[in-house]
Amino acid sequence: MDWIVNIIFAIAIVVIGRMAAKWIVKLLRKMMVRSDLDPILVNFAGSIANAVLLLLVFIAALNQLGVDTTSLIALLGAAGLAIGLALQGSLQNFAAGVMMTVFRPFKLGDFIDAGGVTGVVEHIAIFSTTLKTGDNREIIIPNGQIYAGAITNFSARDTRRIDMVFGIGYDDDMLTAKQIMEEILQKHELILADPEPVVAVAELADSSVNFNVRPWVKSDDYWGVRSDLIEKIKLAFDKNGISIPYPQMDIHSDK
Repeated sequence: MDWIVNIIFAIAIVVIGRMAAKWIVKLLRKMMVRSDLDPILVNFAGSIANAVLLLLVFIAALNQLGVDTTSLIALLGAAGLAIGLALQGSLQNFAAGVMMTVFRPFKLGDFIDAGGVTGVVEHIAIFSTTLKTGDNREIIIPNGQIYAGAITNFSARDTRRIDMVFGIGYDDDMLTAKQIMEEILQKHELILADPEPVVAVAELADSSVNFNVRPWVKSDDYWGVRSDLIEKIKLAFDKNGISIPYPQMDIHSDK
């Protein structure tokens, strides 16, 4: 009779436990969806939670039947430790993927520099992230490699500053060169008026007087405007007889 009662209670534990596990997992999924987490993380976390809860229900049912679950738990712990050691790299990538999904240092479509690769984010998975480079290569980077280093997100802000240095010869008119560059910046339709672009003397170098040229543009216009400015300033310098010197050395001899 006791054995029959234990079987009935064990079956009840399994039935009620499965229902409770299903309800808990459903609630957990809703909470993660409301937190705007990545669907991949939601599905993965839901599957893990469901497996853990069912395992607890199974152990509780065996315990009700009088089975000594202490050795079973120890065996599962040892197996988990062995699997963890064997999959150490994968677990590191998984943990990094979870952290990236939660804190979101970048999103799909962002132009980033991470893990030694620069490109546009095409896919973010639990274990790896896929980038597309400027020459249309697809590069898959382990998430652990990305999260372990610095992440530069060029798309995080709406505007970017273009930092350029132009040098002119010591014999050239410094004020004229500065005026030429300022007029080019003011007339360019893609350069923002606020913050105001800056043209300032940076240093008196060995072979040139160097100017810092720093306009602000929308992030999407960065590379196009940068190339356009280099071309326009060079052509304007040539037209006005302003040289861009190359490094040189004067050698004096007594002979």
